[in-house]
Amino acid sequence: MATCYRHPGRETGVSCSNCERPICPDCMTPTSVGMRCPECARDRTQVRTAGSLQTDPTLTYVLIGINVLVFVAGMLSGASTTGSRGGLNDDGGLFGPAVEAGDWWRIVTAGFLHAGLFHLFFNMFALWILGGLLEPAVGRLRFGLIYAVSVLGGSFGALLASPEALTVGASGGIFGLMGAAVIVMRNRGINPMESGLGLWIGLNLLITFTVPGISIGGHIGGLVGGSLAALLMFELGDRVRGLPAIVPTLLAAGIGALAVVGSLAVAGS
Repeated sequence: MATCYRHPGRETGVSCSNCERPICPDCMTPTSVGMRCPECARDRTQVRTAGSLQTDPTLTYVLIGINVLVFVAGMLSGASTTGSRGGLNDDGGLFGPAVEAGDWWRIVTAGFLHAGLFHLFFNMFALWILGGLLEPAVGRLRFGLIYAVSVLGGSFGALLASPEALTVGASGGIFGLMGAAVIVMRNRGINPMESGLGLWIGLNLLITFTVPGISIGGHIGGLVGGSLAALLMFELGDRVRGLPAIVPTLLAAGIGALAVVGSLAVAGS
């Protein structure tokens, strides 16, 4: 494996997208068209350096707050503290026949509803961990887009696998963030297995396929959606030289749009 041109003792799989010299994580400067080495980064204008990246995962905190507030509102409206039925869950949970009847918003609102306190706690803890890892690294807007695409992908997967079941939870978004974190780590020359993230994903997939009552389609759909969005935003610019910076972002948003179209088509079939 190649070694960093500034730190010969560090192996890396990442190269500067301009001069193609190998660079380690300490020498990487994120730009809209991939990673730059320090010299190439200084030759560019309006570059986001490591020091300029936000450090507080503000959007992560906002998403956690919204989920908690929705859960409290659900309890006040009569939702069960241990199940998915009742109150806001009945009105906003993902349910194929209801989506077919015109309740298209359930594709989105289901991602902010939870089947009990433990379900909420587990998902919010995972969101806190992953958001703290990913949002400062990629920026608020990209993080938000990845999460949105993951939620929509999770809804599509859930409707595809079990359209007659009432599905709630942020798990699709969580699985999407896990997949995106792997893509971003690999893009920056970090082995996801060494970070423990690969083991965490494997454990969650094991739980998904072995524990009854879990939406397999929602988890897999979110994982695929978030991973594809991250691949487009963080790999496409490195592979296609001269590509306008906005194109990968628009293509990632297109994955979410396709998930919505797919959800409506599956619900109506």
